[in-house]
Amino acid sequence: MDRIRISGGNRLHGIIPISGAKNAALPLMIASLLTSDTLTLENVPHLADVEGLMRILGNHGVDIAVNGRRERQEDGYSRTIHFTCRTIADTTAPYELVSKMRASFWVIGPLLAREGKARVSLPGGCAIGTRPVDLFLEGLQALGADIEIDGGYVNATAPSGGLVGAKYTFPKVSVGATHVMMMAATLAKGTTIIDNAAREPEVEDLANCLNAMGARITGAGTRTITVEGVTNLSGARHRVLPDRIETGTYAMAVAMTGGDVTLEGTSAALLENALDVLRQTGAEITATETGLRVVRNGHGIHPVDIVTEPFPGFPTDLQAQFMALMTRSSGVSHITETIFENRFMHVQELARLGARISLSGQMARVEGVQRLKGAPVMATDLRASVSLVIAGLAAEGETIVNRVYHLDRGFERLEEKLTRCGAVVERVSE
Repeated sequence: MDRIRISGGNRLHGIIPISGAKNAALPLMIASLLTSDTLTLENVPHLADVEGLMRILGNHGVDIAVNGRRERQEDGYSRTIHFTCRTIADTTAPYELVSKMRASFWVIGPLLAREGKARVSLPGGCAIGTRPVDLFLEGLQALGADIEIDGGYVNATAPSGGLVGAKYTFPKVSVGATHVMMMAATLAKGTTIIDNAAREPEVEDLANCLNAMGARITGAGTRTITVEGVTNLSGARHRVLPDRIETGTYAMAVAMTGGDVTLEGTSAALLENALDVLRQTGAEITATETGLRVVRNGHGIHPVDIVTEPFPGFPTDLQAQFMALMTRSSGVSHITETIFENRFMHVQELARLGARISLSGQMARVEGVQRLKGAPVMATDLRASVSLVIAGLAAEGETIVNRVYHLDRGFERLEEKLTRCGAVVERVSE
């Protein structure tokens, strides 16, 4: 099993290309099930989750053609992938596939809309909370679907005439449930109004792609999304938006270590709240023609309190990385997690590096220390794993991050990108 070895203490200087967003690429790939034509996606990152979803889509009958990175090609790790699903080969998404990645459950929306039925295993994924699928199923039921759960599978069937548009208000904001209901509604009869919808950029990106395929969606990016159903969707070409979580992660790495890095191919509009918080810690962040420039000139890191919230608030997917940054602040900060009930598993691993963190329910009190010291640590989930990398970059001596497969799910060529900016980071295979 691979590990990441880090020798801390180096400032970061250079350019880091930001990859396409995993959280946008996955629902966009699933949207290929809605049409018999070819959906071409540009800027798709090379990640374990993307590879896993391609296997799942292949099981449903999607033909996939990948234009890969040429040998010796320099910066630019993204790929263009063509997805063609002439016919749905199988409306069952089996446990052995769905259990490995939660987002694969989202195929239930397109399968139900196009074929009128779907049998999908209850999902798996990171152990950062229960994340029940109730919101997904209630949204589909509002469109007329009949839902039964039997033997760990969700059996969904549409009325004989297909799904029917309706007005539905989510009791709680859910990005995944918004994706699924929006996709299902594109082929429903009549108009669907989704209230209390997720406002994340990835939701708007999916809507833009669906509209390019012939859907009629308005309001994406706001609390209310309106979908006018159409009889069929066509193919399209769409570019995956930049990864805002990767952007914020590398910005925090610069804030942690000091230095001067340009994050290329990204936009401040994707994560204004997180960038404002970073500025409060003492980092300088400015927009450039190609992306964002992040500078910290050696002054101390100021403590800042945060509360995770749905977009446009501070992202839960940057909470662990920000906690790592606060371990070196010049005072006490408080981090409150409101999205997932079990997303502080990185605390005990940061403590192994010398961090002083105490927990009280869903709030962490972080008392900054003058130095961290390298140690072997264990990644528990995707975002927690990269928080340990950020801490290791600033720790004295050597840090070994185990369970690197978590990192590979969401960060494309992380060690390569950091090494190009002066970090001492290498992957070690046993």
